[in-house]
Amino acid sequence: MAIHLLLSVSLLVSSLSGTASTTFTLSNSCGYTVWPGLLSSAGSPPLSTTGFALAPGESRPVDAPPGWSGRVWGRTQCATDPNTGKFSCATGECGSGTVECAGGGAAPPTTLAEFTLNGAGGNDFYDASLVDGSNLPMVVVPQGGSGGSNCGPTGCLVDVNGGCPADLKVTGADGAAIACKSACGAYGRPEDCCSGDHNTPQTCQPSASSQYFKNACPRAYSYAYDDATSTFTCASGTANYLITFCPSISSLKSSVSSVNPTSSGSGGGTGQPLVNETVSFAGQGGDPYEYVSASSMSSAPSILLAFAAAAVTWLTCTAHRLPL
Repeated sequence: MAIHLLLSVSLLVSSLSGTASTTFTLSNSCGYTVWPGLLSSAGSPPLSTTGFALAPGESRPVDAPPGWSGRVWGRTQCATDPNTGKFSCATGECGSGTVECAGGGAAPPTTLAEFTLNGAGGNDFYDASLVDGSNLPMVVVPQGGSGGSNCGPTGCLVDVNGGCPADLKVTGADGAAIACKSACGAYGRPEDCCSGDHNTPQTCQPSASSQYFKNACPRAYSYAYDDATSTFTCASGTANYLITFCPSISSLKSSVSSVNPTSSGSGGGTGQPLVNETVSFAGQGGDPYEYVSASSMSSAPSILLAFAAAAVTWLTCTAHRLPL
């Protein structure tokens, strides 16, 4: 799905004068290699790279020129075919055949971070989106930044793949869940895709499937018109941005308190927490994941969430609280 309308409009009215570049620091806290992909919007100045490998524990800065707009995501389970020499990934695939995405976008389902720098009103606009589904946890944290309580962290801290409804789940060769589709990606219905007769905020409402994502990741976009709780802003030129794949709760708390102590971790201007404090999720990641699997929970109460034809049991766990 295209970058949200608000971000696109912001780019059209942006002012580029006298603004320094912005640094995105991409950090991999997963227990496996992640290959970030980066895509510039049409008419946006290009970045120095469109894709690379990040080993576990590795970080890499990428400078974005003034007025840049685009998206960042993580690709997983990537390899080069020894016969064809073609590079491809199980999730987040951009179709270039190489590590660099070279103008290719992410195939859904993929967790996205979306940015418009130096946009309307002299602000950076940013969000995390599950509109195209999710493949791995990802959080965006402003480094410094001003602009009030809405200049704060956003993203999806939890791995939703393990609890993904069966009709939305994507599995790998070993049968394990590697991604979770959106209802739009699974069914293509106008009411799920906010298209056709459902292309306005009034005619496109959140579905039971999008509510699955919203319960897991309250600050992330769960459907196309989720703007009120999911768009964040910092004054342009005051912030760089840390983008972390598979962040641990402790590292996230540290990054927020040490570099942006005035931002609100409990909801910011959106009034939403970064994590639903009543829900825990079974993850498929490496050791850095601070998730609790269902098999290890012996006495936690459960919450039953109804979906179209199935129910998913969510387990409560105070270990997932994020009192920033």
